[in-house]
Amino acid sequence: MSGPLTGYRILDLTTVISGPFATMLLGDQGADVIKIESIEAPDHARGAGYGDSKFTATFLNNNRNKRGITLNLKSEKGRHVLFKLIETADVFIQNFRPGVVERLGIDEDPVRAIKPDIIYASISGFGEKGPWSHKPVYDPIVQAISGLTTIQAGSDEERPRLVRTILPDKLTGMTAAQAVTAALAHRERTGEGQHVRVSMLDSVVAFLWSSDMGGQTFIGNEVDTQTAATFIDLIYETSTDYISVSAMSNKQWHALCNAVGHPEWLEDERFKTPALRDKNANARLELTQQALLTKSAVEWLALLDEAGVPCAPVLKRKEMIEHPVVKASELIIETEHPVAGPLRQTRPAARFSESSTEIRHGAPLHGQHTDELLEEIGISQSERSRLRDKGVIS
Repeated sequence: MSGPLTGYRILDLTTVISGPFATMLLGDQGADVIKIESIEAPDHARGAGYGDSKFTATFLNNNRNKRGITLNLKSEKGRHVLFKLIETADVFIQNFRPGVVERLGIDEDPVRAIKPDIIYASISGFGEKGPWSHKPVYDPIVQAISGLTTIQAGSDEERPRLVRTILPDKLTGMTAAQAVTAALAHRERTGEGQHVRVSMLDSVVAFLWSSDMGGQTFIGNEVDTQTAATFIDLIYETSTDYISVSAMSNKQWHALCNAVGHPEWLEDERFKTPALRDKNANARLELTQQALLTKSAVEWLALLDEAGVPCAPVLKRKEMIEHPVVKASELIIETEHPVAGPLRQTRPAARFSESSTEIRHGAPLHGQHTDELLEEIGISQSERSRLRDKGVIS
């Protein structure tokens, strides 16, 4: 057994990041994920970003543990092949824009007519209804409308800023993967399939509400203009490198004051309580910054760690890979892809004591497993040749 989802089959009709990341997570946890791509318009991620003509890093890092098949879903025979695959599947997941699956004849009703208990999952930008449901969407668009760019700016009065990673795409993928496993658990109990709908906007706004929407939480007492407690990040300059320090509790604040040689801060009325330290954050952080300029990063990290103050070095990407804490977690692994060559990736982040996950194989070439998969559903070699001649498969 190679993961808790071993035995489940997932038909993956998604492209770019949000859907492929979701299905890769499911594949990492043991599911048999079949990536179904257009013959003429393969996944955009195959040609986007760092890499070569056959594989980009983006595609490799979002499509491992999948088998690949090409199908012309605009043809009746292509849909017939898809329907035969649906007979064998537990999950059907797509991230076409609303309306496309209906035009192709692969929306929920025809799929469920073939497999009544299937989990049908739809990923969209803004949902299936509403004035923007038809709009194409990319990560920065969702960052903008969700309020994330304003949160990243620190204040409603400052210029909005993007988070410099495609957070909405990846967060939507994680939300979708969790929702699919929840739907599978429901089916195990009840025998019922259902439609799981996840939008990028819904995923991000729900995510932000956990910690960033306090000013809009209490009805009748909303904050009209969100101002910042401070514009100083918890990233400090030392005499050598940058470090991060975060003293949240009273105990940690006392330890910090003593460690940096300023016990008098403990008597400062501005910093007596966590609430006061938050109110006077700019003054507190400026004092901390000046104190930390007096020693090197290595010295401060040793002193602060010994004092029990949460701290860490600020690492560049290449440095992070080699850090002892990351190495101890055995998170980053090296594999050999038969076409792309040696790869560095992360293992699945979640670890299971009784059904360990693994990277069984790397991302597929365009249509790499077409013959293998069609043979599994009973389509003979001669029929596959005819389908190829008709442009149904490649």
